[in-house]
Amino acid sequence: MIHQTALIDPSAKIADDVIIGAYSIVGANVEIASGTEISSHVVINGPTKIGLNNRIFQFSSIGEEPQDKKYHGEPTLLEIGDNNLIRESVTINRGTVQGGGITKVGSNNWIMAYVHIAHDCIIGDDNIFANNASLAGHVIVDQHVILGGFTLVSQFNHLGSHCFSAMGSVISRNVPPYVLVSGHMAEPVGINVEGLRRRAFTDTQIRNIRQAYKVVYRSGLRMEQARERLNDIQQEAKELDIFIEFLDKQQGGIIR
Repeated sequence: MIHQTALIDPSAKIADDVIIGAYSIVGANVEIASGTEISSHVVINGPTKIGLNNRIFQFSSIGEEPQDKKYHGEPTLLEIGDNNLIRESVTINRGTVQGGGITKVGSNNWIMAYVHIAHDCIIGDDNIFANNASLAGHVIVDQHVILGGFTLVSQFNHLGSHCFSAMGSVISRNVPPYVLVSGHMAEPVGINVEGLRRRAFTDTQIRNIRQAYKVVYRSGLRMEQARERLNDIQQEAKELDIFIEFLDKQQGGIIR
C-alpha cells in the first residue's frame, strides 16, 4: 500500500506488497523488494536497491549523495540486503567512484536512530549499531559487531566480526575480531565474552580467544612474533581462524 501523499518516481521498481507511508519520497532508479515497509517522511534516492522485508522508520535519508567533495554527480549505488531494521533519522549515503562506487549494507542488521553510514562503507550481517553511532567513509564492518551509542569510526577502518565498542568510543584503528574497545581514543580492554556466549561459543573456544588476545595485547611481543605464537594455540572449532586472517590482512595497523 502506498499512501496517497507519497511521491514515487515513475522509474522506481516497487514490489506490489511494499508499504510506503505518508509524505515519503522515492526517487528515480530505486528498487524495493517484497515485504519492505517504509514509514512516513522517508526519502530514498537512487540508484538504490533495497531487499526483502526491511523496515525503514520515519525521517530516514537513504541513498542520498555522498558527503565527499570529490563527488560530481556520478551514478553510484547503495545496496541494502534483507530483514534490516533502520530506525528514525538514519542516514545512509551512496558510494563514490574513488571508493568502488557502492555502499553496501547486508542483512539482519539492527540500525538504531540517528546512525550515519557514510559513502563506500561495506556492512556485513547481524550487526547492531546503537543510537548516534557514526561511520565515516570506506569503513568495513564484518558480522555480529555491536557499536555502542555515540561510537565514532574514522575512515578506512575495518571492524572484525564479534567485536564490541562501548558507548562513546572513538575508533581510529582497525579492531580485530572478538575485541572489546572503549574510550576516547578507543583502546582494547578485553574480548567480547558476553556476546560470544550469546552466540553459543563454548567455554573452550572463549578461553582460546582470550589466550590469543593476551598473546597479541599483553605478551609484549612484536606483531610478527605474536602472530607466530598464535599458531601454537590448539583450536576447538577454528575459532581463531578469523582472528589470524584479520591480522594477516591489516596494513594500517590494529588498535593498541
